[in-house]
Formats: sequence, structure tokens, C-alpha cells
Amino acid sequence: MPAKQEDGAVCYREGLVVNENYQICDLTNRKIVDQLKEQKPQATFSCNAERQTCNFQFWVGQMESFYCALDTCNWKAEATDTRNSTTYVCDNIVCSCIPGRFLCGAENSIDIGDFLDQEIKGPATFSTVRSENSKEDGSNGECLYRTEVPGYERPINKINTPLIASVIAGCALFVLAAILLVFFLSRRGARRYGPIHLGDDEQEENAKLLADHKPAALYFDNVSYNLKGKQILTGITGAVHPGELLAIMGASGAGKTSFLDIMARKKKRGIVSGDFWLNGEKVTDDEFRSVIGFVDQEDTMLSTLTVHETILDSALLRLPKEMSVASKVQKVEDVERQLGIYHIRHQVIGSEEGSGRGISGGEKRRVGIACELVTSPSILFLDEPTSGLDAYNAFNVVECLVTLVKTYNRTVVFTIHQPRSNIVALFDQLILLAQGRTVYSGPFDKCQSYFDGIGYSCPPGFNIADYLVDLTMHASTPYDPDEQVEIAFSANGDDATTRASSTRAIKSIASISNVSAMNSLGSAEESQTFLRPKAKRKASIRQQQERQLYSRKNTTEPMPQISGGSVRSEGDSMLGDDERQHWVKLSKQQGQPPPPLNEDPHDLPPAAPGATGSDLDVLISAYNASDVAAALHDDINAAADTAAESNGHPIGSPNGGAPHAGKVKGYRKPRIHTQFLILSRRTWRNIYRNPMLMLTHYAIAIILAVFIGFLFYGISDDLASFQNRLGFFFFILSLFGFSTLTSLTVFAPERLLFVRERAKGYYRPIAYYLSKIVFDIVPLRLIPPIIMGVIVYPMTGLVPAWAEFAKFMLFIVLFNLAAATICLFIGICVKNQGVANLLGVLVMLFSLLFGGFLLNHNTIPKSLAWLQNLSIFHYAFEGLIVNEARYLSLVDKQYGLDIEVPGSAILSSFGFNTLALWRDAIGLGVVCGVFLVLGYAALHIVLVEKR
Repeated sequence: MPAKQEDGAVCYREGLVVNENYQICDLTNRKIVDQLKEQKPQATFSCNAERQTCNFQFWVGQMESFYCALDTCNWKAEATDTRNSTTYVCDNIVCSCIPGRFLCGAENSIDIGDFLDQEIKGPATFSTVRSENSKEDGSNGECLYRTEVPGYERPINKINTPLIASVIAGCALFVLAAILLVFFLSRRGARRYGPIHLGDDEQEENAKLLADHKPAALYFDNVSYNLKGKQILTGITGAVHPGELLAIMGASGAGKTSFLDIMARKKKRGIVSGDFWLNGEKVTDDEFRSVIGFVDQEDTMLSTLTVHETILDSALLRLPKEMSVASKVQKVEDVERQLGIYHIRHQVIGSEEGSGRGISGGEKRRVGIACELVTSPSILFLDEPTSGLDAYNAFNVVECLVTLVKTYNRTVVFTIHQPRSNIVALFDQLILLAQGRTVYSGPFDKCQSYFDGIGYSCPPGFNIADYLVDLTMHASTPYDPDEQVEIAFSANGDDATTRASSTRAIKSIASISNVSAMNSLGSAEESQTFLRPKAKRKASIRQQQERQLYSRKNTTEPMPQISGGSVRSEGDSMLGDDERQHWVKLSKQQGQPPPPLNEDPHDLPPAAPGATGSDLDVLISAYNASDVAAALHDDINAAADTAAESNGHPIGSPNGGAPHAGKVKGYRKPRIHTQFLILSRRTWRNIYRNPMLMLTHYAIAIILAVFIGFLFYGISDDLASFQNRLGFFFFILSLFGFSTLTSLTVFAPERLLFVRERAKGYYRPIAYYLSKIVFDIVPLRLIPPIIMGVIVYPMTGLVPAWAEFAKFMLFIVLFNLAAATICLFIGICVKNQGVANLLGVLVMLFSLLFGGFLLNHNTIPKSLAWLQNLSIFHYAFEGLIVNEARYLSLVDKQYGLDIEVPGSAILSSFGFNTLALWRDAIGLGVVCGVFLVLGYAALHIVLVEKR
């Protein structure tokens, strides 16, 4: 056989000469056998088709006796149902003896040499017969390549058109059914829950389960926070009791949200210090988090769920596992009625980007509050619940909180920027912050009298919240020695203005208001004695506050002339004489005068630790020395002493020390499998109510499958078709590989939702991860390759065998899952979507480079050969091509001959290992499993809330 064709060699034994035939048989003639006794007679016969010659030899005891050469030969074969016969006819024959051999002069033998030479002339005829029951007395045949066997016809790949049509129709019907199912589920009316009736025993048991969450008082002292060397909060102290509403107020950047996070025991990036007590006792962070609720400033809810579904999921995941589902549903409806959202419980949350407009901003904020209230938290924290709402909805939200506080004796702590007056009136406790420091912390009903007492009265008609925030802003302005306020006077009254026009509206400030009061003295000469020449002096904090509140600067209109040489402030024109007298009257206070404050910035008190270097230090020092601060410290000490006494410790024992575990008892949450079922249902709702991505994958799978099948329709078995096979597998893997980049966004829309729900203890990360894998990854990564595979396989004419088809489907499914898990891992680790997309593309291109199509394995430098083991394209591409071409013979037309080239030889030349099929399948499975584990590890470690 020619080189490299040994694997295709067969032994043709039908007697018909193709190239050169060889036959040997034992002689059975009785006379010859009896004469030879122990020696075995045999005859050999061979023919050469190209030379049309034959040779005959006679052997005795495996020694040739004589031979005959025949030429001008031809032969023909006849075949019937029971026998095959071949007849050989040669025109000329020449025979000759071998001297000294049997029948040719050997001892005790005759010599037939002359007979053979003179009598045997030809023509000669031979025949071979093979019957169904014939006994083999010899061997015959010739070595042929299998395509040379007479009657051989190359198999033609037959395309089963009816099968292809039925498969395409079936896939189309599947997608149509999916569309109809999604349409039905998305348009179906929300489930209407009827009245829920609970037995007396069940109601008592549920009440007992919720009774562990007792009303709680929260105390905190000397709370500070440092982030990367910058002091964010310094020495904040306060308290809030059950049935009270604590508002944390301040300008932007005052540290309200940071302080609220610290109070709620959120994990912070910086260093937190301070003491915290719950009902006078210190508890661990985990126990504290189990009895509180936290509502973030930004609402993070799935837009495809309804109001009731959103709150119900929170209840099912967080309420005690011993409670029945009916009890949890009743609890949800009770909360919906408390917050006034029961009438919209079946409306979709909605969003501007995705599912369209849903409920309003105020309703969405109350839904967020309901998700926390459903667990009956002892303390509820809210970060700017009125942010982004109009005044009416903002008041409704705060009014709901007040109802919760007063009716159910709960504790509510929230931050608010600058509330309107009717919201301010609802506060019980107030903490006013400026640059992370306490300007006021205490009962709200004492707030106004406190600021009156230190010389900063809120004018009648002004919202005290606006006044206090503006006050802290003006006081926070760093002291600049070059900043001066010009007060100019002239004898004729020209330009007789001052910037501190509020002197008539707020308590008298001697340096300015006395000058203005000289208007009542009458004559210009008398008043002239009080006039100072044009001079410069420093502006106090109160002057800055008053100037900003009341001055109305107008440079386009001329100032009115003031007769009599009196000095009037710029704001006097806004007030009539009666009004001015009324304001001055209001500024007078009864009783002892307040302690004087330094008006001159040059005479500020000495800087305390953590001082701001601004007028704010005056306000901070005034509060620290006030009776309000002293009463607050007494309250904290009394609560700690009471708790110590109840625990058997002596009164007056230190308040510090490590928190004690077991002081607070939380709910026993549902088990992981229950959490998985609840989250799976939520994920499936989100998919079928926003089905565009899923249906697009299915539609593209069918359309591209038909297009690819038409492009590679009926791949033949010639050598050129091997390139088509390579291109087909390369394209289909590239399609699936880069389409899995959509897995980068699987967690992106819910990243913030997961982080916050995990921080609030909704579920275990493993339950969420498995629900996303089963109900998000599988529908998008398992079904599309199956749809495409069942269409393209019969259309392209690949090996028509069920085993090869099953292995083909196995490889494309494993490859798709492996690529999806890699992209999922990247999407979890990288928050920035642009960076994640770039990394995903680079990983796919790197894997594609070592896949075996662009770069031959044998040409890769040995130092880099190990990188091919990291390529999922290599595993899938090698597995697919080996599965297809390992036993395939390809025809190569050379020199006018059809030479069959074994597919395994071509695979070896491309650097593929024909024995690595199952190793490649295992490699893909290992990659898939490894990145599933890495994805969970990243989810567990990386996606942790740190504020």
C-alpha cells in the first residue's frame, strides 16, 4: 500500500483481478496425493491487470517443481445468489521445470520437463469458484484501498429535508409558545387576594413571634468618624426614645448621611468611634441590625414587580419562618393600609427606563418604608425620605412616620435637608449638624428658646428650619481677616446704608442698632455726634446671618433719599413704621439678659480640639455649655444606670466595655431552599415581564441557524469541505462566545439591590446566586444553543449518527455555559460596565487566539503552550472537529486519481489530538464549575456594602 494509506487497506478475495491478484490452493487429486504420501501438493496463481499476464506454480512440500508463464490474459466474473465464479483465459502459455525437483528429475520421480516444454502451448483457461457452502482449501485475494474494491461507491450525504423542515417548524412553534406565555403572564391581572381568616391560636402565635421586638430607645455619645485622615464627624451626642421622631438636619455636606449610617451600624470605609446603647445596654452590631429597618435615599426596587409583590417578598424572606404564609400576607396588607398604599397594591412599580411609568415618587418612597415596616422593626432609619418629592408628598411621607411613631410606639430616625414648616412641627427630637459637629441636639420644643437664649432668634414668620440651616452655613464660612464690612455715613444722608439691615428685625446689636435708633433724636447736629466717619470693621456671625436674611440688593434703581440726616439700613424700606416698631418690640426679651456673645471675630474663644477655625466654633461651644447638653448627658447616664441595675451591676458602673451578645433577639429567617424558591419566583417574574432579552436570544438562534445551515448546506467529503467544517465550527463558537457578553449585565441592574438587601439580611448570598443561575443564566445559555444545534446539524450534513449528534450538542452547550460563567464572574467583579465589556472582549479574543483555528498548536512556543489549556475555544473547537472528522475519509483528487485522505491525518497536521475528545469535554466542564465557584466567591466577598 502507498504511504499514509495503510489505514484504508482491505483484502479483496472475490477472485477478480483489480491490480495484482494472488491465489493459493491445496491439490486434492487422489492420485497425486497418494503418490506424494507425506508431502503436501499446492498450486499458486497470480495475475497482473496492467501487464495482462498470469503466473502458475506447482509446489511439493513448499518447494516449487515447475511453473508456467501466461500472457495476453483476460478475465470475467459471474455472480449468482449462491456462488461467485471467475474465469481466466490466456492466449499463450510457456511452462518449464526446475531440475532436480519432484516431477522434474528428482530421485524416484518422473521428469515431465519435455512434456511441459513441447506440449503445453495454450490457450489456457483457469476458473475459481466460491459457493455459499464451499470449503476453503486455500487463500486468495489482493490488498486494495477500500475505494478500489469493485462495486465500491462513495457514500453521498443525503439531506433529510422533511426532518429539517420539521425541526425548524418545531423551534418556531417553541418560540411562539414562549411569546404567548410571556404575553399571557405579563398581561394577566394581578392575583386578587380575598379576605384572610386566621384562627385565634394562629393569631396568638403570630403575636408571640412578633413580641420579641420591643420598643427601643437609642443613645449615643461622642460619635466620631474619620475617613482617610479627614475628620467627617466629631463628638456627636444624642438620644431618641420610643414614640419619638428624631430628625437629623443640616446643610449639604454636614455629615447627615454618614452619621445615620453609623447609627444604623452600617459598615463604613473609615474609622468609627463612640458609644452606643440600646435601652441603656450595649449590643453587638449583628443583633442591632436584626431589630432595625433602614430605608435608603434612593429607591432600589425591581420595576417589573407590583407593590404587593415587592412588600410580600420582603415579608416572606424576613419574617419568622414559623409564621404561615397567610399570616405574612395579612401582615403585608396591614402595613399597606397603615401607609395608605393599599389601593395601589396591584400596580407595577415601574421606571422611566424599562417597564414604563408606574407609581409616583411619594408612593414609591412609602413602598420602600413598607418593606421595612413589615418586619416590625424596633427602630426605623430613613435617609432623606422626602428627597425628590414635592411638598405635599413629602408631608404625607413624614405624616405616615408620625402615625407609626405615635400609634405603634416605634422609634424613627431620619435625615432631612430643609423641611417646610408643617413638617418641622412634627419633630420630637432634633440634631442640627454643621461640618460634622453638633450645633444642637435635644428636644425640638426647646430648640427655639435655646437659640433665643444665645442671641439667635428666629424672626416671626420665618421657617425655623431654614433659619437654622442658613445660620450654620454662614457660621461655617472660614474666618478671613481681610474680609471687612463697610459702613458709610455722610452728613447729607447720601449712601447712608448698612449691610446689616436685620438689626431692626432681630434683637438689638449695639454696634449697629444704636446708630439706627438715633433717628428718633431728631436734629442732624445731635445725630452727627453718633456718626462715625467712613470706616471699616469686622462683620460678626450674627451680622452675616441678618444681612443674608433681609438685605435686598438692587443696583439698578437709585436709593431713596433719607431726610433729616437719619441713618437707615438698606432693608428699612421693606418695613413700615408700625411694622418696624412691632419687630423691635418682639426682639425684647423678658427676664435676665442672655450671656453675651463675642461680636468681634478677633475676640473668639480659644480653639478647642477639632475646631473649625470659623464662627461655627462659637455655636458649638455655646451648645456644649448649655443646659440642653447637660440634660442629654444626664438622660444617657440614667438609662445606662437603669440597665446596669437590671443586669445586676452596681449603679454608676462604667458605660463602656464590649457589647454583650444575646441582649437582642431577632427572627429566625427561612432556610436557604425556601429563600431560593422565593428569589427564583421573583427572578422569573422579572424575566417574563421584561422578556425582550430572552426572546431576542431565541429568535436570533432560529434565524442564524437557518442562515448558517443554508450557507454550509450539505457539506461534502472532499478535501475542500474540511475547510468548510473548520469555518462552520469556528463561526458557531464565535457567535456563542461573544453573545455571552450579555452575561456581564446579569448582575448590573440588581447590583445595588443585592448589596442593600444583603446588608439588611434578606437572604443568604448563595440563595440569590443559585436563583440567578437557574432562572437567568440557564434560559439564555442552555436553550439557544439547543435550538441552533438541532437546526444546523441536519442542514449542514454532518455525520448522520445519534452518538456524534449528542456529542456535538454537548460541546456547544458546555462551551456556552463556560463562556457565560466567565463573563458572569467578570460582571460581578467589575462594577464599571465599560471596563467589564472591554475585559470580556479581551478574554474572548485571547481564548479565540489559542483555539486552534488561527494558530497551529505545533507552532506555539513551548514557553506559551500552557496558555492553550486556558482557552475554552481550544477545548470546544478540538472536541467538535475531532467528533466530526476522526473517522471521516476525505477525497483528494491528485494525478487524475481520487485519493482518500483519512480525517485523522488532517487533524494531526492541524495539531489536534484525536484522542482528546472526552478530555476536552471534561476541560469545558471544569472551566464552567471553576468560574461558577469563583463567581459566588466574588459575590460573597466583593459585593459587600461599605459606605
